[in-house]
Amino acid sequence: MGQRLEGKVAVITGGTSGIGEATVELFVQEGARVVFTGRNADKGQEIAARVGPSARFVQGDVTREADIKAAIDSALSAHGRLDCLFNNAGGPTPGAMETVTGDEFHHAMNLLLGSVLFGIKHAAPVMKAQKSGAIINNASVAALRTDYGEYLYGPAKAAVRHLTKVAGIELAPFGVRVNSIAPGGIATPIFFGGSERAAGMEGERVEATMAKLQRNLANATPLRRAGLPRDIAYGALYLASDEGAFVNCHDLVIDAGMTAAGKTQFGG
Repeated sequence: MGQRLEGKVAVITGGTSGIGEATVELFVQEGARVVFTGRNADKGQEIAARVGPSARFVQGDVTREADIKAAIDSALSAHGRLDCLFNNAGGPTPGAMETVTGDEFHHAMNLLLGSVLFGIKHAAPVMKAQKSGAIINNASVAALRTDYGEYLYGPAKAAVRHLTKVAGIELAPFGVRVNSIAPGGIATPIFFGGSERAAGMEGERVEATMAKLQRNLANATPLRRAGLPRDIAYGALYLASDEGAFVNCHDLVIDAGMTAAGKTQFGG
């Protein structure tokens, strides 16, 4: 059996930790050539060296449109095409109902929604010219629930979910598919302040914090285990591969049944 992404070129944002890092690793294993972004240059270079020559790191911040364009341009200059864009990057979004500020609002929308919107903007002309391509946007079960995630996080992710459908309809006549993934309780550094904060913690403390997080997330899912970054990476693999060739405008919920159950705790 051949590799599922053999010959394909992918750009993955937020590829230096969590879901993004797992997806970089999996896509390369499945035959793709990958350009991935992140703000942490040291971690990005370490991942690229570990994964091998099929992965190229481009330092960038997805709140800057120019950095998103640079990553896509890098893939085109190196490989001459773009088969998949995974708009994965995200992070914590401070702000509460009665104290939220304009700066907090703009940061949340730029990070979670703007990064997706501008990723689509720069990938679309390339994929339309090719008459093929898959765009995957990282949404969240926070877009489907009112008791999950920070105050601004859910509304921003709900907008990502709808933008996915709007873009998918517009690009479908050109052979380009646009889908989203809604992760549930996935054990990643976002739960304790993001990858940069995690990078500043000692190794033993990170391990202890992650172990506690996995126990708590296990209690919040019907399957009684925490989701892992690779669980989402496999969803992205399906949507990026030819196996997902008839899937468009779809929000793939990967949450072990959390949203269906409607509960937040399922026992110890």
